[in-house]
Amino acid sequence: MSRSGYSEDYDGWDFPELAMGRWRGVVLSATRGKRGQAFLKDLLAALDAMPEKRLIADDLERNGEFCTIGALGHKRGVDMSKLDPDDYDSVAATFGIASPLAQEVVFMNDEGFHCKTPEERWHKMRNWVASQIKPDTAS
Repeated sequence: MSRSGYSEDYDGWDFPELAMGRWRGVVLSATRGKRGQAFLKDLLAALDAMPEKRLIADDLERNGEFCTIGALGHKRGVDMSKLDPDDYDSVAATFGIASPLAQEVVFMNDEGFHCKTPEERWHKMRNWVASQIKPDTAS
């Protein structure tokens, strides 16, 4: 199992396609909701504010570099040394989002794009985060 908590192990499940479909629905709900959208907007701003456009995988912070969620934590002044990057429930609670959204961001950061460089990871994650933000419908 990965840091995101995702797994491809569906042995023993009667209907793995239905379980995956339900999971995707939960992730979409967390992403499209008010808290999820506020988080994504803050996340995009944090990525854009990074002086060096580089993201790491497998940790929130390492040697002054950050993963996607870690970039927002750094901007907010969160002491990430007190967070277990594998405990997505506590990471989600720290950032005020649902656990499935935290898992989705971690999955995309660590495994979603198979990036060769930290710079490539930053570009792909920045574009992915931006694509998850709904256009404002308020006039």
